[in-house]
Amino acid sequence: MKAIIPVAGAGTRLRPLTYTQPKPLIPVAGKPIIELIVDQLMEVGIEEFVFVIGYLGEKIQLHIENKYPMLKKEFVVQQSRQGLGHAIYVAKESIKDCDEILIFLGDTILDLDFEKFLNAEYSILGVKTVNNPRDFGVVDLGEDGFVKRVMEKPKIPKSNLAMVGLYKLKEVNELLDAIELNIKNDKRTHGEIQLTDGIMDIISTGTKIKTIKVNNWFDCGKKEILLETNSKLLDEEGYGSGNIPVFDNTIIINPVAIGKDCSIQNSIIGPHVTIGDNVMINHSIVKNSIIGNYASIEDVLLKESIVGNDAAIKGHSQSLNIGDNTEIDFSR
Repeated sequence: MKAIIPVAGAGTRLRPLTYTQPKPLIPVAGKPIIELIVDQLMEVGIEEFVFVIGYLGEKIQLHIENKYPMLKKEFVVQQSRQGLGHAIYVAKESIKDCDEILIFLGDTILDLDFEKFLNAEYSILGVKTVNNPRDFGVVDLGEDGFVKRVMEKPKIPKSNLAMVGLYKLKEVNELLDAIELNIKNDKRTHGEIQLTDGIMDIISTGTKIKTIKVNNWFDCGKKEILLETNSKLLDEEGYGSGNIPVFDNTIIINPVAIGKDCSIQNSIIGPHVTIGDNVMINHSIVKNSIIGNYASIEDVLLKESIVGNDAAIKGHSQSLNIGDNTEIDFSR
């Protein structure tokens, strides 16, 4: 089985942070999102990966190559962002004739029974009950428990079961053929070539697909969800930092994740804080926040904030969403 991880999106809802930092590389609970996904899949025996890259894709490719040098991996470029179905189709040469594929969206963090998911007899979609199904791809089940219909952000949803961005599909060539036909006919939903439409096409020709409900689903496309995900994961065993070094005149309130070679003094850190590598913090209070690598924070009260790599903040209390290579000085 090959895992396909589409990571070509621009992450517009997280700007300005994502102007220079691809969303999958934003750290959550001590690891970039993409590492959380790859590690989770490797733990359940997935050995081959295809990354569909686009916006800032060279940064993602470099990170994966450096972090996982022995991983069996391919990188496919989606030159123009035309939807998830199109992203899967550009990986056609890497996945055609596979017995089955796993698709895992590169900005999604999931908690589920992966063994049950992977061992399912039929193709299977990860789903979760939501209150606002019009914002998602929606699954309508038949009385036999199989998927009867899938729709992308329908105006009048037939159910409240949302697709969470996790798919195991056995009918690989049939799916690729369906997407290819949609591309040729320029069949678009909400302006894009949708994976949902391709799946619906193969259901219409007899493919049987089941669903599995996930325990937790974090679609890390907004600042608030990123911070919520960071907090919830840090509360779980195995995510926060264990042996935290002693920092000068500093109080650490767990759970936190602190990177390497950080200089922290005269501060209070936590709870629910992720700090990258080589960060300098002085005379500050930081809680419920994510701080990127090489950031500098001084004389600041930060809460519910995301601070990008190489950013500098001095002398103010505020809730911020700061992109990379930014300097803010509130002390003047």
